[in-house]
Amino acid sequence: MSILASVVGGGALPSRHTVGSSLSYNPAQTDEVVAEMELVDAEGFAAACGSARTGQRSWADVPAPVRGRVIAAMGRLVEANAERLAGLVTREIGKPYAEALAEVREIVDTCDFFLGEGRRLYGQTVPSEMPDKQLFTFREPLGVVAVVTAGNFPVAVPSWYIIPALLCGNTVVWKPAEYAAASATALYNVLSRAGLPEGVLNIVHADGEQTYLGLDQALEAGTVDKIGFTGSTEVGRAIGALAGRHLQSPCLELGGKNPLVVAEDADLDLAVQGALFSGFGSAGQRCTSLGSVIVHESVHDEFLARFTAAVESAVIGDPTRPVLYGPLLDQRFAKRFEEYLGWIGQHHTVHGSSICGRITADHPRKGFVGDPGTGLYYHPTVVSGVRPEDRLFLEETFGPLVSVVPFRQLDDAVALANASGYGLSAAIYTNDAATAFSFRRRVRAGMVSVNNSTSGAEAHLPFGGNGRSGNGSRQSGIWVLDQFTRWQSLNWDYSGQLQRAQMDVAETAADLEFRLP
Repeated sequence: MSILASVVGGGALPSRHTVGSSLSYNPAQTDEVVAEMELVDAEGFAAACGSARTGQRSWADVPAPVRGRVIAAMGRLVEANAERLAGLVTREIGKPYAEALAEVREIVDTCDFFLGEGRRLYGQTVPSEMPDKQLFTFREPLGVVAVVTAGNFPVAVPSWYIIPALLCGNTVVWKPAEYAAASATALYNVLSRAGLPEGVLNIVHADGEQTYLGLDQALEAGTVDKIGFTGSTEVGRAIGALAGRHLQSPCLELGGKNPLVVAEDADLDLAVQGALFSGFGSAGQRCTSLGSVIVHESVHDEFLARFTAAVESAVIGDPTRPVLYGPLLDQRFAKRFEEYLGWIGQHHTVHGSSICGRITADHPRKGFVGDPGTGLYYHPTVVSGVRPEDRLFLEETFGPLVSVVPFRQLDDAVALANASGYGLSAAIYTNDAATAFSFRRRVRAGMVSVNNSTSGAEAHLPFGGNGRSGNGSRQSGIWVLDQFTRWQSLNWDYSGQLQRAQMDVAETAADLEFRLP
C-alpha cells in the first residue's frame, strides 16, 4: 500500500487544509488496500489553483514548439512505463489487463498527436478592407484549467484534458477519483518527469463535495479559467451551473445510454460481436457502453438467440487473466448496479445468465475464472421485453446490463435511439449505405459507428456528446484546442492616418442595370 500526499506539483499545503484520508481498494480482492490518500478541504483545492496561477504566464511564454517537445517526452515516458501503469490500473479498478494496456496506449497516441500541434497552433492573416492595414488572429492560453475526472478510465481520460491543456500554455490542477488515486498519482509521476516546470501540472486529492466548494472559491477568486469534467450527468449539471455563474463554459463529458441498431440486412454475427464488446467490455462501465440493442423485428429473435449464446459463453473473472470483464469498479458502483437490477419487472425476460446479481459460490457463473468470493463480480444480464417507457430503457445503467428492443421501420429505430435524451455514442449495423447515412443524419449522438461498436475512441477524432451526455464540447483531435485557447484578433494600421471600418472604404462602380440583348 502506498500513502499519497494530498497535493503534488505546486508545493505542500499547510496541514490545516488536510481533512482526513481515503482508501482505494482492489475490487478483485476487496480486502486489499491499494493506496491511502490524504484529502484536502475546499480551501486547499482553491489554494492549489492559486498556486497554479503563479507559474502560468512563464509556462505560456515557453515557445509552443518547445512545449510540444515536452508532450513528446511524456509519450515516450508513458510508453516506457506502460506495463507497470497498466498493471496498477488493473489492480486498482479491476479492468482486464489487455484493456488497461490499451488505455495506456491511448495516452501515447494522444501525446503523439499533440506533440506536433505545438508547431501548428495556427492563427490567420486576414485581408483588410482598407489599404496599409493588416488583420491577424492568435490562439492564446486560457490560464488555469481545473480537471475533475472519473475513475473508469483513470489514466486515458485525464490525458485528453491534461495534454492539450499543457500544450496550449495552460497550467493544470487535476482532481482524480478517490477510488483510482494510485493510478492517477502514478500517471502524474510519469508526466511530471517530462521537463515540466514546478507547479505547471498539479494533482489534488479531495472528495466531491470539497472539490465543488473549492471550484466555487477559485472561480470567485479568479484563479480558474476553465473546468474540464468527466462524470455523471447530475454532477455535470451542477458544475455547468457553477461555471455559468462566472460566464465560463466548461468542458463536460457525461453519461450515456448508447443505442446499437441492428437493421434487417445486418451481419448478425458481426452485430453480436459488437454488442458483446460494447455492452460488457469493462463490465459495462464505460460512458460509451451499450445501453440498448434496437433490433429489426424480422431478425429480433435470431439476434437475441445468438447474443444470448455469446453472453452465456463469455469468460468473466480475474482481470489479470484473459476475460471479457472483471469486477465492478468499487463498492459504491456495485450498490448502485443492484438498484438498476431492481428495475427489472414482470414483463421482462432475462437472458445470458442463470441469475441476476452478484456472482458467488451460491450463485455461480459457469466458466468463471478465479474465486468469485474475493471481488465485486456480477452476472452479465440481457433483458428483452423492454418497453420505451421503462427506466431500463431511458436511464443509464452503469454495469453489465443490456436491454433488447424491437423496431419495425427506420423512423422507429431513430426515435428509440434518441428517446433517452442522452447523445454520446450510437451504432448501426447495416450493409445499406442509404440506411447508414439516414441514421447518422438523424441520430443525436456526437459519435456514430457503422458496423462497429459504440465504444472505441481514437486520439485524432472529436470525442463528446450532446443533451444529457454533455454540453457539446469536444475532446481529442484538433477540436479540443478550442477548449483550451481563446481567440484574439489584432488589427495593425500602418497607413499613418485613422481609417474607420465600414466608413473609409473605397467604393466601386458597377452597372447593375446591364442586361444581355
